[in-house]
Order: sequence, then structure tokens, then C-alpha cells
Amino acid sequence: MRRHFHKMHGLGNDFVIVDAREEPFDVTPPLAKAIADRRTGVGCDQLIVLEPSERADLKMRIWNSDGGEVESCGNATRCVVQLTGATRIDSDGGLIEGHSEGTEIEVSIGEPRFKWNEIPLAYAMDTAALPMAWDGLERPMALNVGNPHLVFFVGNIYAIPIEETGPDIETDPAFPERINVNIAEVNDDGIRLKTWERGAGLTLACGTGACATAVAAIKTKRAISPVKVTMPGGSLTIAWAPGEQIRMRGRATHVFEGDLDLDEHS
Repeated sequence: MRRHFHKMHGLGNDFVIVDAREEPFDVTPPLAKAIADRRTGVGCDQLIVLEPSERADLKMRIWNSDGGEVESCGNATRCVVQLTGATRIDSDGGLIEGHSEGTEIEVSIGEPRFKWNEIPLAYAMDTAALPMAWDGLERPMALNVGNPHLVFFVGNIYAIPIEETGPDIETDPAFPERINVNIAEVNDDGIRLKTWERGAGLTLACGTGACATAVAAIKTKRAISPVKVTMPGGSLTIAWAPGEQIRMRGRATHVFEGDLDLDEHS
């Protein structure tokens, strides 16, 4: 059995996208992991499956490269808007609206949530500055922007071995659904960011990570909206004010398309 797919990326955060609006596509964790494998599969950070939706143009489902399904992905949303022309997308992280802005795509991903049980945490804590620390990283802000994030502000992001610390923070028992980890540095040019993405590891860019970090910086008066967030793969522009949705703008790139041989990936 074969299924057509598109390979796209947002600032190097890459996706295999399968349109299942007319023909269902049953995904299991082993299948998602096999497709994402960069040696024996197509290779991607996330597998994206598009399904019918009664309340939006389509439903977007997301599997990380470890085979686990997650709620939201900002970079993938921009790619889906560019690929399909959809302006209203349903996801487990909420409804997302998007449109073209010249050579870029802008999406509105909803309002951030700050309550401990909305992130979620295992028990009540001050989410503005969690009373926790890991190898010198301490008191992060916790918030949910469709999926859960921690944001640490540091003096130099390149001095922090996030690839070593990230896995421990991601799987800490305080985070029952695991968590994304952001290390951020604020400077005159905006925000520099590195993200350890739950289920995918260190990626070139994380759209929801950029949104969470921008919100944290604006909320703590480290930055003003809109703010440029620069990651290893490139930059996004994030705008937010209290009581409003987060707006993210950046490029989405189509790389190639092809057919999955599902017998090879079973």
C-alpha cells in the first residue's frame, strides 16, 4: 500500500504531511516513528496527518519522531496553511487561524494559559517562576500555548548544554505529559532561542516554543510586542498582548513530494 505525502519545513523544523481528508490514514506509534526515521524512513521531526473537521477547514494531527502524538505545532500549522490554503485549522491544542502575508504565513494560535492545571503540572506551583532547578537552570515560567512549555531566561544560550539537560527536564515527574524546554537570551535584536522539544529533541526551530518564549518575555517586560525570535533555523515574528491570541509570522517551505511504501514501514 502506498500513500502520497509532502515534505515541508518551517525554518528547518521539518514535516511529512499526509492528506487523509478523503481516504483515512491509520497511524500507530511504530508507523510514525518509522516514517520519521532519517536513515530508513523519509525523515522528519513530526508526521502531520490532515483529516476532516466539522468546525474548521480541516483537522491537523501531529506525531513526534518518537511516535508519540501531541496537541499542537506552530511551524507545521504554517506549512499546512501554505499547502492547502486552509484558514481555519482544528487541532487537539485548539482552533488555529492562518493566512498568507506575502512570502510569509501568519497564524493565530489562541491565548496562552498560565494555571498550573492547564499546563499541566503534577501539583500546584507558581507558574510565573517554578520553584525548581536543574543544573543551574532555575525558576522557569511555565505556560501552555497549545502544548506545554518551560521558558528559562539566561545570559548566553550557547553556554547551556540543553542537549544534556533537556531530556531530564522533559521527563521530570512534575510534568505528567512531559514538557518542552526553552533556553532564551534577550538582546537588542530581540530573542535568541534554543528548544528541546518533547518527543523530538533539539530542533532547528520550534514555533510554539517561539510563541511561549515571546509571551514570557513580554509578560515579564523583557521585550515588547511584536518581537523577533531567532532560532538556529531562522527567525519568527511573534505578537501578543494580554487577553489576545498569539500571532506568529514566518516562512513555510515545500521541499518535495512522494509516496510512502507502507509495507516497508510496517
